[in-house]
Amino acid sequence: MKRQQLTQRLLDWYDRNRRQLPWRQDSDPYRVWVSEIMLQQTRVDAVIPYFNKFMQRFPRLQDLAAAPEEEVLSYWQGLGYYSRVRNLQQGVREVVASYGGQVPDSPQDVRKLPGVGDYTAGAILSIAHNKPEPAVDGNVLRVISRLQRIEEPVEQSRTRKQIEQIVRDMMEQTERYGDFTQALMELGALVCTPRSPRCGACPWQADCIAVRDQVQAELPKKKAAEPPRQVQVHTGILVADQRVLAVQRPKTGLLAGMWQFPSVEVLLPEQQLSEAELASALRQRFQQLGQTVLLRCEWQRLNHVFSHRQWDLRAFLCDADAVDFSHRPDARWLTGAELKTLNWAGPYRKLADRVQTELLES
Repeated sequence: MKRQQLTQRLLDWYDRNRRQLPWRQDSDPYRVWVSEIMLQQTRVDAVIPYFNKFMQRFPRLQDLAAAPEEEVLSYWQGLGYYSRVRNLQQGVREVVASYGGQVPDSPQDVRKLPGVGDYTAGAILSIAHNKPEPAVDGNVLRVISRLQRIEEPVEQSRTRKQIEQIVRDMMEQTERYGDFTQALMELGALVCTPRSPRCGACPWQADCIAVRDQVQAELPKKKAAEPPRQVQVHTGILVADQRVLAVQRPKTGLLAGMWQFPSVEVLLPEQQLSEAELASALRQRFQQLGQTVLLRCEWQRLNHVFSHRQWDLRAFLCDADAVDFSHRPDARWLTGAELKTLNWAGPYRKLADRVQTELLES
């Protein structure tokens, strides 16, 4: 089958089956950019309410650029991967400063923006600016690897470049570049799904080599995923005068800039501390804050899995007189009501809720 016919069949299918999604109401580059960043690692139905709320508060690129980071993070709370929104805000600030508030339409300029890789650049350029630039995400890798029966792991750079070229060749058969990008993503999301693909509903069924050879379930090929690394986390819950002590994580690294309770993290198996050593390290963490504490007892235990880390978090109740932290921006005494105002890191949101209901007066 000629690629021109494949392209046209896909576009015809898209015209009949496309979902009505809030970021498809127009091709505004800013809205496209926000949606694509939100959709990374997150399902469409989960993104929709976040996108609507986010765009209501930050309807223009300039609104997001001018907003305090803490407020922006609060509108992202629950989506995770907070570096995404930090890079997004840094990127829109650069657009305001360097491009007069207009998202650039050249591949070189778009790829210079913070947090914008090849995929996001391709999505912005094709969907918002109707440029023939491929946007290859997991859906596209799956669809094309099945269509062409590509057996090499899709994480490999060589395989991704091969698939990008196939997509580029197909895009050249139309001038509806943005629609083609969205159609290919939509096909992967609705029909060519990871499990139990609906091949009978696919416009490319007759030309799909995986269907012909009955190997859809075996593609795409992926490298074996490494299990998440185990991390021991000891956390101190210090309540004094009906307030609890919270601290801010560093501005870089995992969960950068988010809030938590004073903690120590030990990555296994590189580090292996005994219970006594972990307790000592936690007391030292408090001492770094100028607060001497007595660890009283274990209060809560939580297990939290990130994409590459698995935390075994143990929270200990502590005793001490409160030290004044008004001079430090990274440490705060919080009332129960104030606990809800912070952007908590990972499992600390659940821990903060329990502190509020079980340890502080309502």
